[in-house]
Formats: sequence, structure tokens, C-alpha cells
Amino acid sequence: MSPSWLRELLLGARMALAGGRSGLVRAALTAVGVGLGVAMLLAAVSIPHMMQARSDRNAARADQNYGAQVEHTDRSTLVGVTDMQYRDAGIRGRLVRAEGSQPVVPPGLTALPRPGEMVVSPALARLLVTPEGALLRERLHYPAAGLIADEGLQGPGELAFYLGSDTLTADTSGVGRRNSFGDENTSDGLDPVLLLLVVIIFVVLLLPVAMFVASAIRFGGDSRDRRLAGVRLVGADTGMARRIAAGEAMLSALLGVVTGALMFLAGRSFVGSVELMGISVYPADVRPDPVLAALIVAAVPAAAVVVTVLSLRRVMIEPLGVVRRGGDTRRRLWWRLILPVLGVLLLLPLVGSVSKESEGFSEWQVIGGVCFILLGVATLLPWLVQSVVRRIHGGPVAWQLAVRRLQLDGSMSARAVTGVAVAVAGAIGLQMMFAAVEANYQRFSGQDPSRAQISATVGLPHGWPDAAVATARFAATPGVTAISSRSILTMELEPKPDGEIPSAPLTLAGCDDLRRLAEIGDCADGDAFVVDNPEFTPPAPGTAVTIRADDDPGTPWTVPAGARTVRPLIDPLNGATAGVLVTPGALPAAVLAGPHLWLQALIAVDPAATDAVDRVVTTRWELDQFGSTWELNPTVVDNKFAQVRRGLFAGAAVTLLLIGASLLVVVLEQLRDRRRLLAVLVAFGTRRRTMSWAILWQTAVPVVLGLVLACAAGVGLGAVLLRIIGAPVAIDWTGIGVVSALAGAVILLVTALSLPVLWRLMRAEGLRTE
Repeated sequence: MSPSWLRELLLGARMALAGGRSGLVRAALTAVGVGLGVAMLLAAVSIPHMMQARSDRNAARADQNYGAQVEHTDRSTLVGVTDMQYRDAGIRGRLVRAEGSQPVVPPGLTALPRPGEMVVSPALARLLVTPEGALLRERLHYPAAGLIADEGLQGPGELAFYLGSDTLTADTSGVGRRNSFGDENTSDGLDPVLLLLVVIIFVVLLLPVAMFVASAIRFGGDSRDRRLAGVRLVGADTGMARRIAAGEAMLSALLGVVTGALMFLAGRSFVGSVELMGISVYPADVRPDPVLAALIVAAVPAAAVVVTVLSLRRVMIEPLGVVRRGGDTRRRLWWRLILPVLGVLLLLPLVGSVSKESEGFSEWQVIGGVCFILLGVATLLPWLVQSVVRRIHGGPVAWQLAVRRLQLDGSMSARAVTGVAVAVAGAIGLQMMFAAVEANYQRFSGQDPSRAQISATVGLPHGWPDAAVATARFAATPGVTAISSRSILTMELEPKPDGEIPSAPLTLAGCDDLRRLAEIGDCADGDAFVVDNPEFTPPAPGTAVTIRADDDPGTPWTVPAGARTVRPLIDPLNGATAGVLVTPGALPAAVLAGPHLWLQALIAVDPAATDAVDRVVTTRWELDQFGSTWELNPTVVDNKFAQVRRGLFAGAAVTLLLIGASLLVVVLEQLRDRRRLLAVLVAFGTRRRTMSWAILWQTAVPVVLGLVLACAAGVGLGAVLLRIIGAPVAIDWTGIGVVSALAGAVILLVTALSLPVLWRLMRAEGLRTE
């Protein structure tokens, strides 16, 4: 770079801050607009480290043996899993007991809690002292001996506790022995379909951010062009003017990068107090990838120079003024179609190649194809706005003012909503793909929550006599309206020649509860019934079997010869009843004596009792800390798919906030740049209400056209994505409507927030000049 070029760039940088208060305001708006985008981009490239840090901490505290035998040593610690729910939040619970003089300690603890004491996470400690945690205090009423440190938690918002116990034994179900904590993080990666979803999510969420950065770089274009005309007046040629403009844009972009970095650092300091869709991270986890962060820092100023130089193509900067190409100059369509066509051509070779069982795909090919299609929305929108508004004539004064402004310079208004249109198009395509693959990641459980809402399982340490006590405790819980209980055991038949051991379920319950499972008719203690279920062949009466409950050694038993065959009914938990149903008197005393029996209670609660579920969980905890409680759900969703969907909702919420904030900055900058024109119109008698409606229409027309274009592009993108995963093309009209309505709501909210500034700019003081 020659010294003259450097001087011209530096002159442009000086001019970026020139112009008194107006220049400073212009520079501040540019810095804020670019900074918002840079902060979002830095946060996005921090996501891999955030999720890896959470995963590493979770792996470091792993305490499950999964069947592995661990020998008893001086360092042994017994650990029992006692996870639970409170409201809509999960609580990670562990019971611990030292087996030696130097027991190993989980990460985040300095010592094991003594029996009857808890060590809790900071979030759980805060919850327990609030009125919101009153019911939880009834369950976890133990004194807190300390707090779990950061290294023992996935995130600052996690609810977790360790409870000391002096009754744990290695033979207790759900209890394992550990001589060290932590396992290698061997979690499986995402299958190709979920990976494709994640890649598209990143493109859809980040591309609108880049569009807003490019739009913010062009703040104050009219004022800049007038300054460049003054530079031409003192002898600068066209090339020098362009380089001066590039220097001005570069400094503005650098200020935006610095502002974005400061916003990122400020936001990171508060990230520990924010939880989105159940995900929370520590500030130290929010660390952008160094290579990608450096790329952002270098790309934003470079993009600023490119955008500025390209924007000057439609401007003739002369010594005596600025001449812009008239609104009648038609934009060319053919080259704007190249981007979406190129995107489709990139994606077409992938059609039918991505499935849950496939080996993978080219991620960069997908990123390029989706980016080209969405960028086509950005290039087509100015052409669409011009083509439509040039044919509009007549109407009320406010409408004519808005249309005339769009006819003279519709590109500015189109740029303001380009990011919204790109976001909507991407969201529609993504929604279509989500709707198509969702069925592959969820299954029908057969559960019927209309008949019972909660399933609770508790151990019966003293055998079947404890069942009546547990059932009565559940029935007495406030909010419970009905309950049925039973024990599920397993019958093993004679091994087949190939070594396979057939098995069938054995349900133990009283007559009243058995009547809910099958059409048994008359019933008395000692009766047994064989369920006639064609999908599950039960052992015939007189068949010798071995009864097993949990991991007991088994008890020989013969299905009574007088067992009647009965028709099954639909069980709210397991669907059609199968196997053999027995009353207590039909089983050997060794089976009824436990201690391996478990009671399963199906509980119906009053819908008006909002705390009924938590009270049932508390009752279960008091009966058996190693039991389980869950709410019946007709569908079961794959955990990884649920995590991807939750991440999408969290990212969409953040992106939507950024879109609104950035768009507000854009609108305020446009109003500020036209403050003198607004003041002149009011001075000549234009009503404020008319100007307000004109601004609304001026925003609404590009928005409506942008949403129409976005819907068309989104449906096209969704169709291609569906063909890639081999799914039939189906349009989710409900999803399209919701996405479009949200985008429209953001635009209307931004317009409403800009009205006070509009009214202030229409005062007579706007006629003053510096």
C-alpha cells in the first residue's frame, strides 16, 4: 500500500468522527449496530467450548458402575442415585457413604457429608430458602453442610445435592461402589440427520446476524456522501473519494468490533445468572474459538470496505453535490437468481444421501448451499420492493408519502428488513425439516395420562405387607383422587434348545386392582388368571416357572392348574395387559417376603391441585429414597433430538432479541438522517399522525413483501432439505404462520418503539443546522 493510499484511509478515519455532535452520534450508532452483531458472532463461536466444558464436568463426576464390579478398599465410597423432579426442573441427587477411612470424594466436594447432612448446589440452596421452594423443603429438610463447587456441576443453574447416609449397603438396589470418580467422556456423536439439523441451525441463526452487520456498516450513507462531495471540491478525484470512504468505513467497523468485544465481555460476566431452556453455563465456559474469533475481527472491517465500495457504485459524487441514480432505474433480475440456483445445485447431489444409518455428508457443501439460497432472499428483496412499489399510485397522504419514499430509495428500507426475511426463510425451511424428522425421534409409549397421571415405584423391604402401607400413604397425599398398585415380577420358563430362556410378566395385586387390568369376574385371594393376549403368549396353567423379582436368585412356582383365562384390558401404563395375574395367596411365601419386591402405583390427581405431583414425589421420597416417580406421557422423545430442539429454541430466542435490537438501531439511524426533512414537512403543515402512519407504511410494505419472498424461499429450501433426508415434501402451514407472525410482531414492536424519536425529530429544532 502506497503512502498516499494510507494517508487517504487515515483521512477517512478522521472524517468518521468529524462533524460535531452529529458525527459522534452517527459513529456511536454504527458502533452499536456492528457491535451487536459481533457480540452475537463471538457468542456463537463460543458454543462448542461451552458444551464441551459442560460435558467434561459431567464426565468427571460420573459415579455409575453399569454392572462393573469394584472391590472394597480403604478409599471406597458407596453412591446411590436418587434423582427427582420439582416443578419442571430436574434435581440430581446422590446418597453417599464412606466405606473406608480415606473415601474418594466427588468433584466439587472437599469431604463427604455426614449422615443426615447435605451438600447442595448454589442454585438449590437459593431455591430452598425461597417461598417457591417450600414444598421442596418438606422433602429435603436436611441441614446443609456446604455448597458444591463449580467443578462438580454442569452449570450454575443446576439443582443437585449429596446426602450423607449411614444405611447404604453395596447390596441395596441402585447403589454402586466407587474407588474413583469420573469416566472417559465416550458419549456418542449425533447421527447424520441430527448433525444436518445442527449445521442448518447455525447457518439460519448466524446469517441474519451477518446481514445486520452489513446493514449497520452503511449507517449515515447520505451524510458520508455529502462529506465526500466536499472533499471532491478541494481537489480529490473519484478514486481518492472511494479510498477516503473505505477508511471511514474501516474505522467505524473497528469501533464496532471493539464495542462488540466489550458487549461480549459484559454479557459473559452475567451469563451465569441466565438460564435458557434448561441450559446454564459458567462465564469461564464462554470462550470463543481463537481462530474463528480472529476471523471475525478481520472479516468485519474487510466486509465494511467491500460493502462501502459497492454501495458507491450507484452514487455520483461531484464537487458541487451528490447525484444518485433515479428510482426509475430498474434493477436487473437475472444475476439475483444466480445465488439461489447455485445453492440448489450444491444441495441436489445430496438428495437421498442422509439418513440415521448413513455414514455422513459434506458439511461445507450443506453450509454453502443453504447460505446461497438464503443470500438469494437478500438480493431478490430490493428488486421485489422496487418492482411492486413502482406500480402503486394514489391513496391517502400518509400512504403516498411512504410509497414515494420507497420509489425514490426503496433499497434502504429493504436493507432494514433483509435480515428478518433471511431469518424467516431459514426458519421455515428448518421448521419443515423438524416436522418431517420428529416422528423418527419419538415413539408412542402406550401410556394414557387421561386415566392416571403419575407412576410411582417404591421398594418393599419387608415384602408384600408393606404394599398396603405404601398404597395408603399415596392415597392420603393431598391432590390424589385415585390409585391402583401392583408388583411386576418375571416368570422364566424352561430354556429352549438354543439356550434362550423365555419369560413372561407376572402381576401381583389385590382383586380390586386386578379388575383394572383384565375381565377377571369373581375373584378371591389365592386366585390366578392367565391373560389371553395374542401378542404375548403366556405360560399355560400347570406350567413350571421360576419367579424372579429384581436380582433375587429366583423361586420355583407352578402356574395353578385352575387358573382361568381372561380377556385383557388396557393398562394406563403398559397398554394391553399380558402374562399372568395373581393375588397374594397364589404365590409362595418366599416371594411375598421380599426384600426384592417393588410396588408400582398408578396415581390419578386432581387437575386443580397444582402441587399434587410434587407432593406425590415427596411421599415417594419418604417411602423409598431410591424409588422413582414420573409423569405419564403418550410419547417418548429421543434425548439427543430434545437437546437439539432445546438448543434451537434458545438460539432462536437470542437471535430474535438481536434482530429486534439491531432493527431498532437501523430505524433510529434512518430517522436521524432524515430529521431535517421531517421537520420541514411538519413546518409546512403535515400532521404528526400522517407522518407516523407514513413511517409505519414505509416499514410495512417491505416487511410484507419480504415475508412473501421468505415464505417462498423457505418452502423451497425446506423441500430440498426434505429430499436430502428422503422424506416426502410436506408444507407446515401452521409453522409458517407462526414464524411469519413472530417476524411481523418484531417489526411492529420496533416501529412502535421508534415513534417517540420520530415525534421528537419533527420539532422545529430539526430545522437548525450546524
